[in-house]
Amino acid sequence: MTGKLRYCWLFGFIGFLITLAISTGNNLFMTSLVRGLIAFAVWFGLSYAALWMFDALREQPNQSKDEELTATFSEQGKGGNYDLTTPDESEELNDLLKQPPVNSVNINDFSPLNPPKLVKTTNDKDAEELVKVVRHLTEE
Repeated sequence: MTGKLRYCWLFGFIGFLITLAISTGNNLFMTSLVRGLIAFAVWFGLSYAALWMFDALREQPNQSKDEELTATFSEQGKGGNYDLTTPDESEELNDLLKQPPVNSVNINDFSPLNPPKLVKTTNDKDAEELVKVVRHLTEE
């Protein structure tokens, strides 16, 4: 595990240097140093988690045990076939098709929508007042 921790320290240090170099140009040195230390902790944690995950995947049992299990099941004939049969419902479907629909809609009952017409009710007096308001607003 010591060799793996060296990699974690190395990744953390690289993250610290990159963050410090980028942040120094825009911030005070102390702010850049704090952000660099935060970046060190984050990179160290990410690399430690990644190495731990790779170790866990590497220590999984061999695939030969899985092959032995599949060979055992295939010899017994279990899990090899899956038979499905559906009941014959053709008579019920034919009965449903033969019955007329309960709520039949007559095609001749259609009538188009007739919305009320909008009528413009503006007087000449209103138009003149509107023009005065627009002229007054454009002058200011």
